[in-house]
Amino acid sequence: MSVRIAGRPIGSGHPVYVIAEIGLNHNGDVGIAKELIDVAAAAGADAVKFQKRTPELATPAHMRDVARETPWGTMTYLEYRHRVELDREQYIEIGDHATLRGLDWFASPWDEPSVAFLEDLGVVAHKVASASVTDLPLLRAIGATGKPVILSTGMSTLEQIDAAIEALDARGRLILLHATSTYPMPADEANLRVVPALAARYPGVPVGYSGHERGLQISLAAAALGATVIERHITLDRTMWGSDQAASLEPQGLEHLVRDVRIIEQALGDGVKRVQPGELAPMRKLRRVPA
Repeated sequence: MSVRIAGRPIGSGHPVYVIAEIGLNHNGDVGIAKELIDVAAAAGADAVKFQKRTPELATPAHMRDVARETPWGTMTYLEYRHRVELDREQYIEIGDHATLRGLDWFASPWDEPSVAFLEDLGVVAHKVASASVTDLPLLRAIGATGKPVILSTGMSTLEQIDAAIEALDARGRLILLHATSTYPMPADEANLRVVPALAARYPGVPVGYSGHERGLQISLAAAALGATVIERHITLDRTMWGSDQAASLEPQGLEHLVRDVRIIEQALGDGVKRVQPGELAPMRKLRRVPA
């Protein structure tokens, strides 16, 4: 079974859908967001993704007054959330830019008003962040849109994933992503065998991988294990300020990821053992006893 996002089929037998996660790496700057969109388009990604919050609702109460050092001075965590949040006109600007560059674009809504905000802008899909897996009212609101839903499963148990899937009620339009929500993620926490395990547990649901590691190897291994979606954070420079920058890919890294994923797709083949065209000449030259 495949799920279509803006007409693109996603699932086994289709090209891997590569999502360049911009998230908050724009630091509230539309210019940086548009540069990152350009990076994604130049690398050959399929989509860019953002994060949308209503800060008063999405910021945990115990975090709101915590002081944070930022490039704009010391401020509370809630003030910081407001500082990096984009408004409607800014989202229209970056969404139009993504569309003009041939990319799908959508976001992770972290609260119910943000779902309505994104619906008003006509996003092609919704992404559920790992942090929202247990927010069942939010999941019901996302599921009720009728749009394709991509559900990340970091920091979640199978029982929590089951409950999230039930709340979303998105049969036929659901994609699962295996994820580990450590930033950056060490290799021994990747547990990539969960990719085929999720595919076996939820037959008919495309399963992909959302990575927070440094480098490319783990994401490429996920593609080799059958991930139908690969999502990675991107940045202009990993030394930029922001909590996700260190676990992000710089422009050349994203370019190499997309290139190597496409090579892996070709190399996987269809699983049917046959004599390949390139083997015919060596067979005539080397095989002493013909079949």
